Amino acid sequence: MSDESLRDRIETWMVGQMPIIQMHGGTSVVREADPESGEVVVELGGTCSGCGISNITAQNIKRDLIMDFDEVEDVTVRVPSTGDVGSETVEGGRGGELQFSNESAEHF
Repeated sequence: MSDESLRDRIETWMVGQMPIIQMHGGTSVVREADPESGEVVVELGGTCSGCGISNITAQNIKRDLIMDFDEVEDVTVRVPSTGDVGSETVEGGRGGELQFSNESAEHF
């Protein structure tokens, strides 16, 4: 097993496996990746907010992370309704401080 953290490995995976997010003006950031519990939280933003297929993207991310990482048991993908992204970014121009509306986190 690599010395690289689960979070870093998932970030790298997102860059390689989900380039369509960035190509379409979307952003993504891994907010949580706990190898002990197997829980992962990914947030999508930018043009993903309000996109008609963001729910399909979210389902693909969930399925693929569970299949590709043995330690991943549960994946939550959040898509904010505002689409606001702050100045903090991660590799590949992805990420940021995403702003959520008062809707349920499971609103997609």
